[in-house]
Amino acid sequence: MSHSVHHHAFGAASLGIAVAIACLPVGPAQAQSPAQAMTRSVSAEETYRDIEQTLGLVPSFFKAFPDAGIAGAWAEFKAVQINPQTHLSGKEKELIGLAVAAQVPCHYCVYFHTAAARLHGASEAEIREAVAMAAITRHWSTVLNGMQVDEAQFMKETDTAMAMAAAKMKAGPASTPAKGQ
Repeated sequence: MSHSVHHHAFGAASLGIAVAIACLPVGPAQAQSPAQAMTRSVSAEETYRDIEQTLGLVPSFFKAFPDAGIAGAWAEFKAVQINPQTHLSGKEKELIGLAVAAQVPCHYCVYFHTAAARLHGASEAEIREAVAMAAITRHWSTVLNGMQVDEAQFMKETDTAMAMAAAKMKAGPASTPAKGQ
């Protein structure tokens, strides 16, 4: 069962945290939504105890977060990032995290999401492709926004291209003529 991990870590501790998270049991606390967790009053100290129980330590980035918001931040982290019962796999979450981190940019996040993606089975080719997709998205975003491309026209063209792609996918691979024909 795959688990995702938080996007910030410092030095060698990140791999230890990632390994600890990968070994987490699935329990009722992880099934609780962030909204449910925030509706009950949880002190920062209680939250830190839960973080330590879950991760084996309280990383400094959690301690840097304001006490008033740490319970909600931790509830969100558990409900999405390290919850193995979400729609995305741990590897998919980490590759998304890496792509976003490369664009933000956050060198802490890039380091952590790369290590976590590898932990979840991502190959070097998948890691490179995730970063390339972030770069391609950034490139075309710059062109579309900078050139003020008409949004309605863009959406119409996208819908047409997606319909054609869907038809081609449904038809399967095109047969190619034999050599010499």
